[in-house]
Amino acid sequence: MPMLIEIHDPDDPRIEPYRDIRERDLVGRAGLFVAEGKVVVEKLVGSALHRPLSLLIAAKRLDALRPLVAQLGDDVPVFVAAQPMLDAIAGFAMHRGILAIGRRTDVPDADALLARQRGDGDVLLLSGIANHDNIGGIFRNAAAFGAAAVLLDAECCDPLYRKAIRVSVGATLLVPTARLARDEDALALLDRHGFAPVALSPAGATELADWRPGPRNAMLLGAEGPGLSPDILSRARSLRIAMTAGFDSLNVATTSGIVLHHLATARR
Repeated sequence: MPMLIEIHDPDDPRIEPYRDIRERDLVGRAGLFVAEGKVVVEKLVGSALHRPLSLLIAAKRLDALRPLVAQLGDDVPVFVAAQPMLDAIAGFAMHRGILAIGRRTDVPDADALLARQRGDGDVLLLSGIANHDNIGGIFRNAAAFGAAAVLLDAECCDPLYRKAIRVSVGATLLVPTARLARDEDALALLDRHGFAPVALSPAGATELADWRPGPRNAMLLGAEGPGLSPDILSRARSLRIAMTAGFDSLNVATTSGIVLHHLATARR
């Protein structure tokens, strides 16, 4: 069992990474991130891609969380604080009663990540998606429908931002991901690894329902509004999702769910 450490002072240096997390999310700080809530922390504890460094738990939740705590190694400290103390440390009312600090342990580049993919399968390639809710929703769909990996271009926000992790219900901790270099030719990379690029666009040449996926597909999604670049659209097969006349716009996370469900159904 890990060591339980009671915290009685919000300025205790041992819990510094948890202090005022709403104002200063840990994304980008030496590969650390914040996981919030029991379900998300469970995903972190079970992840092969990331590892928990510590937990901070409300004392009133400790008994209910003991089975989760028991899964931790002896080297993972578990800080315990009364609810008002926990709220003071975090900087807001922590109703979920549990936080964790995690570290990325698997950070491949896009070429290495695709090289790991064996056999048939599908990946997502996201372009310019800077909204954390959309990123979280896309990763949740990727996990639900079995996408092999998610690639992010240089303009996408970090899927390990606290809100993105929370919206994804921990899926950003489970789905393998890599970021493309700013000047990397994404479609050339996909071609090198045998993934057929398929771009989603309201102006797509073919309806999704009429498309039969190949063995290895890369589904390309762009930000709401600007969408995918003309260069990508000109070099990839383009699909559209049929909608009511006079309306051609879907939230990008919703689009990812429809497309991934289509792929999963076709594979079955």
